[in-house]
Amino acid sequence: MTKSNPPNAKQILRTVQGQLECDQLLGARWLPIGPLSDLPQEDLRMNTPLDDPIIKQKRQQLDAIAQQVQKCTGCPLHQSRNHGVPGEGNPNARLVFIGEAPGAEEDAQGHPFVGRAGKLLTNIIQAMGLTREQVFIGNILKCRPPDNRDPSPTEIAACSDYLYQQLEIIEPEIIVTLGAYAARTLLDTKDPIGRLRGRIHQYFPHPLAEPIKLVATYHPAYLLRNYTHDARKRVWEDMQMVLRELGLPIPQKNK
Repeated sequence: MTKSNPPNAKQILRTVQGQLECDQLLGARWLPIGPLSDLPQEDLRMNTPLDDPIIKQKRQQLDAIAQQVQKCTGCPLHQSRNHGVPGEGNPNARLVFIGEAPGAEEDAQGHPFVGRAGKLLTNIIQAMGLTREQVFIGNILKCRPPDNRDPSPTEIAACSDYLYQQLEIIEPEIIVTLGAYAARTLLDTKDPIGRLRGRIHQYFPHPLAEPIKLVATYHPAYLLRNYTHDARKRVWEDMQMVLRELGLPIPQKNK
């Protein structure tokens, strides 16, 4: 008779959460700690302490992927990079932003979205009532293409598995893809971004996994080139849709 492995912290948490949800559906209105309606409504997952066992385990797994990225020679881009840019943020994030590739500033610093487009993304996140520390930010490619050219299919094929692993570890509730390449890669489609945005899609980490909601929107670099009222309005509409799906309040945006 084989001995089964003891459940880890993540499995225990899921079991308790499932039991509480089941009890509430069956009519339960209180717990030994008090009524269910009195439980704090703040976003507990985004604010989980950094020393939580689940957070530490996810952080270790993401750090291992980051180390692989820095050593990666899977495509010719490693020959011209200064730094690999694996991505960064909350390892337990409910919300993940994914762009297409690092730019010059990102390649120089090793951090995602730190140039002009990155500053605009930070403004968008803050307008949502969130911070960069509460979300995870990454790219399809982990190394900068020369002259910021578009990613090639060969480069995407060689690099995208790092992102798939990161998403499987983080288990976000929603992915926001920034620009056409990120959306097309995760949704396996050739549709233009204008046709993909404005609705909820589903991304499947693997065939047997539960789908993750995905919202496609314009890349911040596109907004910098086309900083019109209409373009900004569409992106803000997409972000409001994300907040509604997360059950978070929609801040009043300054006009």
